[in-house]
Amino acid sequence: MNYSKVDLSRLRMKKGTTGQCVCLVEADGNRTMRPCLSSAVRLQHYELTREDVRGSKWLVLRYAIFNLESIRAAIRIAKQEGVSVSMDLASFEMVRNCRSQLLELLESGDIDLCFANEDEAAALVRDEEEVNPDVALEYLAKHCRWAVVTLGRDGCIVKHGKQIVRVPAIGETHATDATGAGDLFASGFLYGLVKGLPLEDCCRVGSCSGGAVIRALGGEVQPENWQWMYKQMQIKDLTTPDLCKTYS
Repeated sequence: MNYSKVDLSRLRMKKGTTGQCVCLVEADGNRTMRPCLSSAVRLQHYELTREDVRGSKWLVLRYAIFNLESIRAAIRIAKQEGVSVSMDLASFEMVRNCRSQLLELLESGDIDLCFANEDEAAALVRDEEEVNPDVALEYLAKHCRWAVVTLGRDGCIVKHGKQIVRVPAIGETHATDATGAGDLFASGFLYGLVKGLPLEDCCRVGSCSGGAVIRALGGEVQPENWQWMYKQMQIKDLTTPDLCKTYS
């Protein structure tokens, strides 16, 4: 992270054990994760302060029931500091098993941007007459300023206000390993928002970054795939970060 020029000055160090996760990757690139977080050391809600988010543009959260108190505290602090809040729905199992708490968070109006993949979207609107990505997108857009549903090899659909865009995936349709694809898509999309790019270009950047990580095993983008990503961004005339010089 230091090598990538990430500011780690607010990083917390705590003694204790980490969580564990087994990641099973199928031949078609789909993956299943089986985490065990019961013994993991955690950041407690009362440890969060306004200084943790002061000066930031976005607070990025991942929905999880085991740290719901910390999520609520972080959102409250972000709103006090005028920081926008982005939340990823984490997994369809989390949505399915802890749906009532998630709906409460979304319907509070405090989540500015929500990312959901196709399975998470289906679990979210399971009680509707029709269960599909468009129905989920409309539900999310009622409560969030930006609603994003990713569709794997079919790209994504996004709604902001009255604007709806559909953007196809970029790169190979076959994934070596889909681990990290959602996180990298979200990072690219947020990069586009911070840079003030049009909504469709935010999706394209997200598709480029998500497409980069699925080209190899593991959730970390390899140097050659960073180069691939920047090449795709340049081909599509998208704003590339200064960091691309590191990988050129």
